[in-house]
Amino acid sequence: MSLNPKIKMMLDQMNSMPKLDLKTITPKEYRALQEQMSQAPTTVERVGAVEDKMLPLKDRDIRVRVYKPEGNGKFPALVYYHGGGWVLGNIDSHDGVCRAIVNMAQCTVISVDYRLAPEHKFPAGVHDAYDALVYISDHGEEFDIDANRIAVGGDSAGGNLAAVTSMIAKEKKGPSIIHQFLLYPSTGRDYELPSMKENSEGYFLTRELMEWFGEHYVNKQEDWKHPYASPVLAEDLANLPPATILTAQYDPLRDSGVLYAEKLRENDVPVFYKNYDDLIHGFANFIEFVPEAREALKEGAESLKEAF
Repeated sequence: MSLNPKIKMMLDQMNSMPKLDLKTITPKEYRALQEQMSQAPTTVERVGAVEDKMLPLKDRDIRVRVYKPEGNGKFPALVYYHGGGWVLGNIDSHDGVCRAIVNMAQCTVISVDYRLAPEHKFPAGVHDAYDALVYISDHGEEFDIDANRIAVGGDSAGGNLAAVTSMIAKEKKGPSIIHQFLLYPSTGRDYELPSMKENSEGYFLTRELMEWFGEHYVNKQEDWKHPYASPVLAEDLANLPPATILTAQYDPLRDSGVLYAEKLRENDVPVFYKNYDDLIHGFANFIEFVPEAREALKEGAESLKEAF
């Protein structure tokens, strides 16, 4: 299937603009540029309630944003980690995604503002992801959630953190996670995969940008061999929570997502997997103007809702 026409129009506009020099731009400058671009007015999807909170962890505080659906009672919860290559993004950049999931899956979403690289390199983000989950699980009453029905999820780098958090929770025997919700997750760094070659440039996420993210995230290249950085390399994926994994055809991360889904199934982990033939990496952030992206996110959210 050919590329979605609305996404193609967006990419044509992006690709006609002067290219960022990733050899000179700093993460701070890139974040400022993203902040400027996000100032355009958008439609804010209504949910039951939204509240920012601070998690008082042992040696640091982490900000979270709690989105509740309309209605009464204790809803299940999705602990969500935003994408951005572990370097960019925050809970504001994924506000629209979280609001949509709340309404589609009828769950509370708790979006975690984990520390970013290079100020906080690997595995700082991993520690934040897991420690935030522990706090939320231990304080279900504070968040007015059903602590027996907690899932983890995220997109891209956030999908990586959700997968890794599931692995750590298994190793540490808690907290209990009932599902992994992974949107085009970054699960490994194999540049020889077909999707890495087919989609290395021109489709929003490029190989050059992935390498830029990687240089800022890890301390040394050997870190990528650790399953906390590349969960697809984990030797034992048995007894992990069931997973929903969505990928996009025009995404360099497509095939690493496929491999992770296959490895989970080989370890008898139930997986709902679907690849969307006309979409690109990051499609959950385009749901406001690409109906097909909204339908894809809705299909994944329905899988999550069923898991709850």
